[in-house]
Amino acid sequence: MNAEIITLNNVDDYCRLLGTETLHPLVSMVDFADLKSIPHVRKWFGFYCIYYKELECGTIQYGRSRYDYQEGTMLFIGPGQSAGVNDGGETISPKGKVLMFHPDLIKRTPLSSRMKEYTFFSYDTNEGLHLSEREKHTILGCLSEIRAELEHPIDKFTKNIVCSNIELLLNHCVRFYERQFITREIPNHDILSKFEKMLNEYLDSDMPQTHGLPTVQFCAEKVFLSPNYFGDLVKKETGKSPIEMIQLAVIARVKTMLAETDMSISEIAYRCGFNYPHHLNRMFRKLTGLTPLQYRKQAV
Repeated sequence: MNAEIITLNNVDDYCRLLGTETLHPLVSMVDFADLKSIPHVRKWFGFYCIYYKELECGTIQYGRSRYDYQEGTMLFIGPGQSAGVNDGGETISPKGKVLMFHPDLIKRTPLSSRMKEYTFFSYDTNEGLHLSEREKHTILGCLSEIRAELEHPIDKFTKNIVCSNIELLLNHCVRFYERQFITREIPNHDILSKFEKMLNEYLDSDMPQTHGLPTVQFCAEKVFLSPNYFGDLVKKETGKSPIEMIQLAVIARVKTMLAETDMSISEIAYRCGFNYPHHLNRMFRKLTGLTPLQYRKQAV
């Protein structure tokens, strides 16, 4: 199997790979229905890609509820990421669309400062956005507006109009991901239960002494999610970020040890994964308003 990764530095590189026209040097959209086939290759991207893929996935069951996602799904890739497979095959008569745009397109625009808010560009492919029928029409409408503008002769208004439409598209995607978190309420609660159990098991073990405090990356991997998707899910369900949840669990354990043991602050800090006692002091004061010693005196 060929392990080569094809480097796509710009929009034109991808259009050439697909054998299609580049509508604009910094932004283009391809309708896969216009292509006879798409080669299976692993690609490194130097720009953003938003895929809308037609999938006949039928009805998907989440917990005890069923949702109809026959229409399609969306995937998001950011600059510096890789995607695809090298299996020597190709997809015949593909369906779907891809919008690609280079970071240079959005420089000095309101969208540029907001891109970090669209955390789904760092989600894994299994965390794609599954669209309902109504959502499908909204997304396709946005893509059609962008396509129509790109087919218009380039002028001084092109950049602002395209960027505004891309921002509108991304804002709709934020809304639809919020809906997806809600419709997966039962699986989400299962993940939170696993998260809580995992934290307790970690703190009960020797891992804090050998690996330090539990990290968001570690916890996300244990529930088979990307850190960004895991973070957004936890925030949606609890109102707190994963790092806040981790810190609360650690401090709860520290409180128990302060109240129920004669261990020194240094011993407790080491046992819970802190590199230095003053790190524990800083976190403890931040979350409780007290130093560990002040808490111990009150707990007696």
